[in-house]
Amino acid sequence: MATTLKPPHKTAAAAASAATATAGAAAAGAAGSGSFGWLAHVKYEHLMAGVSGGVTSTLLLHPLDLIKIRFAVNDGRTASVPQYRGLTSAFLTIFRQEGFRGLYKGVTPNMWGSGSAWGFYFMFYNTIKTWIQDGNTAQPLGPSLHMLAAAEAGVLTLAMTNPIWVVKTRLCLQCDDRVKAGTGTGYAGMMDGLTKIYRTEGIRGLYRVCATECCSWLQKLNCLFLLQGFVPGMFGVSHGALQFMTYEEMKNKYNQKRKRPIDAKLTTAEYLTFAAVSKLIAAAATYPYQVIRARLQDQNHSYKGAWDCVKLTWRYERVSGFYKGLMPYLVHVTPNICLVMLIYEKFTNH
Repeated sequence: MATTLKPPHKTAAAAASAATATAGAAAAGAAGSGSFGWLAHVKYEHLMAGVSGGVTSTLLLHPLDLIKIRFAVNDGRTASVPQYRGLTSAFLTIFRQEGFRGLYKGVTPNMWGSGSAWGFYFMFYNTIKTWIQDGNTAQPLGPSLHMLAAAEAGVLTLAMTNPIWVVKTRLCLQCDDRVKAGTGTGYAGMMDGLTKIYRTEGIRGLYRVCATECCSWLQKLNCLFLLQGFVPGMFGVSHGALQFMTYEEMKNKYNQKRKRPIDAKLTTAEYLTFAAVSKLIAAAATYPYQVIRARLQDQNHSYKGAWDCVKLTWRYERVSGFYKGLMPYLVHVTPNICLVMLIYEKFTNH
């Protein structure tokens, strides 16, 4: 486990014998600490814990994620999109028509995406949080600073992983009857998808909907000029920020009520409860953006932008259109987040 190096205490003899040299070195060290002091808070066990949790949960729960995406893009107006009557119907239909492999379409980019995203997110989040606390993990931050740290970690993570999510979404939507051999419209795998999207759509294709994830935060910062042409993915940052703020605040209040330090370790059942409740709250508040994101990333739909997608969804499907796929999503993400958070907490506790 990584540790933070602390400067050795100077003895009286050393201070007396080398006062001038020591003062110069201390000044230089202070300047370096001021510029790069946050590096002392980087702990790579957070990265490894996130990767482990993300990969494990993806391997177990990917079929539910695939079904959620197919429900989300089903606008009722696109004939090539498969129609499912419900969660069980979707599972059985995919298994019957596409086999067991069909349930795991897009699993490779999903593993890469989930593993790297959770790893980077936990590392960035804990680095930023510990830096704000100045290394004192027992110092409470409050809801606003927890949300700020989570939002900053989310933006950094999204910038690094969005191309993987675009490929994952398209592979999940690649049904057998929508891919014709030799037409060049399908993707053979993750690298083939990245290559073809870059070749045909450029770098913008790999960052489709990335701005939705940041939209709400950029608006708060009056950075509207950044949203032109870079519109829908960053809204999802508010999902992760709300989830982590809720999770951290519940843990802190619970420990304070028990008169224990806020960073005191909890039981497995307590971690699972807080993870599930925080995820359900965040999902209920922010799910519509995931529908918009999936439809914009789907190569079989054509929208002028995020706002056009919102208007058409509202016009033809009303409120229910923004919550398509919610049930498989909740069935998928609730055990997913419980598993990820439990692995993370247990990993970093040792």
